[in-house]
This record gives sequence, C-alpha cells and structure tokens, in this order.
Amino acid sequence: MQLNFDSHKIEPIKLEDAWNVCNFVISNENRLKRFFPLTLKENLTPELSKIFTEKKVKEFHKKEEFLFTIKEQNTNQFVGLIYLKKLDWVKKEGELAYCVGYPFEGKGITTNTVKLLSDYAFENLNLKTLQIIVHKDNIASIKVAENCNFTWIKTLKNEHTPPGESALDMELYELYHEIE
Repeated sequence: MQLNFDSHKIEPIKLEDAWNVCNFVISNENRLKRFFPLTLKENLTPELSKIFTEKKVKEFHKKEEFLFTIKEQNTNQFVGLIYLKKLDWVKKEGELAYCVGYPFEGKGITTNTVKLLSDYAFENLNLKTLQIIVHKDNIASIKVAENCNFTWIKTLKNEHTPPGESALDMELYELYHEIE
C-alpha cells in the first residue's frame, strides 16, 4: 500500500526504514521530546531503531497500531511519521498522531497526509471516528486538524505528561465518517 500526493508518498513502516527513523528522531529530538517521548527513547541508536521498526511492522500486520512513513517520492528523503493508534475495533475509532522534520513544516505535507490517511482509515479499515489530540499551544497541529475538517470536541484534563513536567490538558478533535 502506498498513498501519493504532490511529490510525497505515505507507506507502512518497513524494516529497512530503521536507519532513516533513527536519523529523523535524532535530528528532530527537540521537536519530539515533549509529545513523542517514547518514539524518541526507542530510536536513539540504530540498534534501538531496528528493534522499534521490527515491533511496529509486527503491530501493523496484527492491526494493533499502524505506523506510516512520509517520504519524498523522487529522492526517498524521510519527511516524517504518522501513527494510527489507540485503535478500538469495537467502537471503530482510532487516533492520528504525526510529526514532520523541521525542513518540512508549513508546506501542507502534514495536512495532505492526514487527509489521505483519514480517507484510508474510513474506506479500508472501516473506522467511523478519528481523533487528533493536541496541546493548545501547538497552533500548527491545530491548523492541520481544522484544515482536515476535524471538529474540536473538548479539553481532556491531565491527558499527557511530558517527561519531567506536570500533566497537561490536551484538546480533542474528531472526524466522523459520513456515508453518503
């Protein structure tokens, strides 16, 4: 499976992505440490990234969690990661979480990725509700949610505790699959 837009592609994580994931995480450490602390911790060395990608490939095949890579089509340059996680197959819902590298922010890549993966989740995985959980200060991520027609639902009290910080309130956005 591969989804394409503009000059980018979205693909399920593969074993051969380990080195790129490690490089991405290290070069974006400051960006990831607050809201992606586990991804950061699990990818600080090439060996850790190998273990991480093996685990994520297995979870993908078991439909426990889906991790996708975002890359440039022509150069295969690694742009970012997007998770479809916290899957509840009974309620038919999941959460999207995404991060792109510094050189790629503000270019619409994340918005296009979220739109494509939302459609994929609704059409191919039969999910009915997608969520994005974001901190109120992450204006770029809020814009992504709004540009993808997610609706603000409520503030989740003490939802996320970054390393070394007190628990933070987070904003819940949802998108519903509407059958026409």
